[in-house]
Amino acid sequence: MSMDLKINVPTDLSEITLKRYQAYIDMQEKSNDEEFVAQKMIEIFCDIQLKDIVKIKLTSLQELVAHFITLFDVKPKFKPTFKIKDMEFGFIPELEEISFAEYVDLESTLSSWSTFHRAMAKLYRPITKKHGEKYQIAEYNPSPEMEELMKFAPLDVCIAASLFFWNLGNELLPATLNYLEKEIKKNPELLKTFQKQLNLPNDGDGIKAYMHSLKEMLQSSMKLPSSDLLNASRFSRLKNKKTKLNNDNLID
Repeated sequence: MSMDLKINVPTDLSEITLKRYQAYIDMQEKSNDEEFVAQKMIEIFCDIQLKDIVKIKLTSLQELVAHFITLFDVKPKFKPTFKIKDMEFGFIPELEEISFAEYVDLESTLSSWSTFHRAMAKLYRPITKKHGEKYQIAEYNPSPEMEELMKFAPLDVCIAASLFFWNLGNELLPATLNYLEKEIKKNPELLKTFQKQLNLPNDGDGIKAYMHSLKEMLQSSMKLPSSDLLNASRFSRLKNKKTKLNNDNLID
């Protein structure tokens, strides 16, 4: 028995939400079956039931895998603003001026896609005033509701924001660490402040060990939570880069 499958295939990362990508990453980490991962990828990104995907011909499955590998291979451009339904968000101005403690807090949520919605709630705030390309954003007031809302942010915005933040960190963090080391030597009270903010031991070794670990992180180069956003190697036997996506082929 044949059936026509109506599949909404994303043609741009902006058509995929962070929430769907998080679901894909979580699923991928739990399975070593590349054919199952490919089917679940199509289920998640194309919003189609798994029971229908298993009816798709292998050649069409290969075409879809190749399409998504190509789609995720493009590094999106940074976007200072974006919308979730009718609410518009703006990237925080003067990111270079955030405190070291704020940087550490932000970096911890950016390090994994599972917590990336929390990072987005820090990087982007609701726009309160806008004139042309200039805008003002709301005061930082983190809440579980805002973090959950950020799961619906477009994936291209999330990836570009992560790239922007890590590139900035590569430039600013080494200088910040050197500055802090000098300031702590001059002002012991500053050490107590950072120990409290970072929940470190009070013996002085905690902050030293922490800063040493940050330097090691820099030496190994800062990256996106995953530089291969789709882990394309998982589909080595399924992908077919010579084929082109054709929705007419998605008929069993």
